Amino acid sequence: PDVVSKVVSDWTGVPLGKMLQDEADSVVRLEENLRKRIKGQDEGISVIGEGLRSSKAGLADPHQPMGVFLLVGPSGVGKTETGLAVADLLFGGDRFIVTINMSEFQEKHTLSRLIGSPPGYVGYGEGGVLTEAARQRPYSVVLLDEVETADLDVMNLFYQVFDKGMLSDGEWRVIDFRNTVLFLTSNLATDVITQLCTNGSRPPLDTVMSAIRPVLSHHFKPALLARMNIVPFYTLDPKYMKDIVCLKLDRLAARMAENNKIRFVYSPEIVERITARCTEVETGARNIDHILRGTVLPLMSRELLGRMGRGALPSEVRLSVAEDGSFKVDFEETIPQ
Repeated sequence: PDVVSKVVSDWTGVPLGKMLQDEADSVVRLEENLRKRIKGQDEGISVIGEGLRSSKAGLADPHQPMGVFLLVGPSGVGKTETGLAVADLLFGGDRFIVTINMSEFQEKHTLSRLIGSPPGYVGYGEGGVLTEAARQRPYSVVLLDEVETADLDVMNLFYQVFDKGMLSDGEWRVIDFRNTVLFLTSNLATDVITQLCTNGSRPPLDTVMSAIRPVLSHHFKPALLARMNIVPFYTLDPKYMKDIVCLKLDRLAARMAENNKIRFVYSPEIVERITARCTEVETGARNIDHILRGTVLPLMSRELLGRMGRGALPSEVRLSVAEDGSFKVDFEETIPQ
């Protein structure tokens, strides 16, 4: 049955694997599970959880998407990660998310890239990045990144999606968005939120909402803004950075175990070292990925590829801090291939 479900899911874009489980339970426990992955944003997670519970309980407008959330705040505090986490927890993995960088839609004529070109124009029949993604995966998360950079006429296209849950593509097919969750991320009002959170203060959600709403109202048309749930993301408190470092390293461990059957362990000093480097800059948790990609992964990959070529993978890889403060990787016990 599981194999059949996977095949049907691949054909239809409907996450049958998740449907075999208790869907209602997945929504009820969404906040709890999100808090395990998104650190320091409990207020925002509550707003998202409440909105999706209302939709799942049949209390929200059935002709609108499951949820439309405008995530506002500084970079590197968990906005994009929230979209990825919801796609995984509700629909079954990152294949059920489409990310659209709205900075690529700064001119009105780029609208056709979202919905597809009409008959007689270049690109007809190829489909739009937005409509084609929703057509192929009707149960999914749509993540619109950096929406403040998009042309306002392009953004107004989404009014129909938010209000009616439908959108006609370039071939006049009606695309159904009623089973999608839309996240829009924005750095608007970052200065306001940062100012409110100075010296470690954490103002109530209502206070933050009142402070950022004028900034959002100045940018978005009232009708469009009214159809989005505004979710402020606070400046990331340094005390949460260590937890996020551990989450990232644990994911690396899971990938190594799944792909190569290698056990990956890291020392407490590694967590402290990466955390310290991240708190020195203002890019938030985004710097963790930069450190891993730029330093840790190259160190490990060179040795792993060499061992693969010799047909002997290590059973364990240990990441620690050397005496000079640099990262150190040790490989233990090879497994003959």
